[in-house]
Amino acid sequence: MNLSFRPKLFETLKTYSREDFRADLIAGITVGIVALPLAMAFAIASGVDPKAGLYTAIIAGFLISVLGGSKVQIGGPTGAFVAIIYGIVAQHGTDRLILCTIMAGVMLMVMGLARLGSLIKFIPFPVTAGFTSGIAILILSTQIKDFFGLDVRNMPAGFIEKLLVLARNFHPNWVSVLLAAASLAMILLWPRKLTGRVPASIASLILGTVAVGLFNLDTRFGVETIGTRFGGIPQGWPPFKLPDLATFAQAPELFRDAVTIAFLAAIESLLCAVVADGMIDDRHDSNQELLAQGIANLASAVFGGIPATGAIARTATNIRNGGRTPVAGIIHALTLLIIVLAAAPLAKNIPLAALSGVLVMVAIRMAEWGHFKRLARWPSGDTAMFLTTFGLTILIDLTVAVEVGMVLAAVLFIKRTSEATQITGVDQERESEGQQHSLAGKEIPEGVVVFRIFGAFLFGAADKLETALKRTRQKPRVLILRMHGVLAIDATGLNALEEIYEKLHRRGAYLLISGLHAQPLFAMERSGFVDRLSLQNLCGDVDDALKRARELLAQPSSSHA
Repeated sequence: MNLSFRPKLFETLKTYSREDFRADLIAGITVGIVALPLAMAFAIASGVDPKAGLYTAIIAGFLISVLGGSKVQIGGPTGAFVAIIYGIVAQHGTDRLILCTIMAGVMLMVMGLARLGSLIKFIPFPVTAGFTSGIAILILSTQIKDFFGLDVRNMPAGFIEKLLVLARNFHPNWVSVLLAAASLAMILLWPRKLTGRVPASIASLILGTVAVGLFNLDTRFGVETIGTRFGGIPQGWPPFKLPDLATFAQAPELFRDAVTIAFLAAIESLLCAVVADGMIDDRHDSNQELLAQGIANLASAVFGGIPATGAIARTATNIRNGGRTPVAGIIHALTLLIIVLAAAPLAKNIPLAALSGVLVMVAIRMAEWGHFKRLARWPSGDTAMFLTTFGLTILIDLTVAVEVGMVLAAVLFIKRTSEATQITGVDQERESEGQQHSLAGKEIPEGVVVFRIFGAFLFGAADKLETALKRTRQKPRVLILRMHGVLAIDATGLNALEEIYEKLHRRGAYLLISGLHAQPLFAMERSGFVDRLSLQNLCGDVDDALKRARELLAQPSSSHA
């Protein structure tokens, strides 16, 4: 493990100026106001109190900015966790969610210390796009109840079961529908020139709250508010609370959920950091970011929060409003803290229908519907990977979706790699690859057969060598394998070479290999194959191989060099 600790904040403070602070102050306050409704909405959609979302945005948001590896990333609760948290709370309860988040935090810290941040880039795009679009559909499904004001007390976690319950109890409260539709319309139609001053989501909540207060919509028409469902938001600093020992005993059965939270937090935060890098022409430290995410999730859990990660929309808002350094993220967290300490009682009249409109808009933007239009133009394997991950995210859960998606990705990679590997017989009249390796104009002695292997010689393609040799129906005294086009070989490829060597050896024939690159040569040396083959039979190029073949043909067939 590399224990280096290099938060971006420390780096930026070395040259921090008054101008930087002014820019960060404006951006931080703006993002804090934008984060207020989102933090509450994500918490409510996840099946927990809105205060949990606010505590997460304050504590995790602060720590991610102070300790993170990105200059401008904003952390907090996101829509990606909604379905996971909802399922954990429905099945295990809030206390076990806290334990899950603590476990995920530890996993993220280990990933950062072990420098695994760069491995996230090996997750194929169809997998990340598939589960992101699937999560968007799940968020939409969680908002049907509040958007239409349905009277459903016990909502199942499963997607199909949830839709069936909602369909059986679909008796809309039309005042709630009007509020939700107005909130959604305001976000869609809000003038861009006003967004920097008053975010559309805040304006929609203010309008809905004023309407509830003026017309008593909660008492007269049964419109649910934060006050009627949750009793409002506590005013004050979030309380410190550790799970009791009995809850810690349940850690093994929560391990899978914790892995899912850690995995998703890692992906979301690093994807967000990459997007931020592109917007400000910077480069983030992925391992430092994972370490910060782990610490932030640990702290969020013990102060009554929920899982947190990098938030792409809030990060983009930060950048567009002039945020330059992690100080903007710190100010965003402090802005939320001041609101909670000073104005929490005002939140009790916020209608859940208006918050639902905000989340519906988040889900619509998150789904990236354009991917579905592009599926017909993608390679069929990638399309299948996307649709499988998308479907499993919705119908089963995110963990299974990612597991199956990664297995499909591995199988697809093996298939494509093996298809790209070519094993062909060559002679002096066919093909030319440059003077060093070409057979053009060179005499091949009788009894010598030359094969070219091109591409990675891995387990998906190893059987091609045996097949190609059988098709020639020849029994050469010397077989030359030109491998200057092979950059990688694995144990299966080595085994295939060893089997060919044994068959040739048993009938007094020879195997020569030319043009080896470093990785295949190192693999052969470690396995002991070089000793069996003899170093003399490893040739630098095809000229050396033909020279060695003539030497071997001159020897009695029963002897071996």
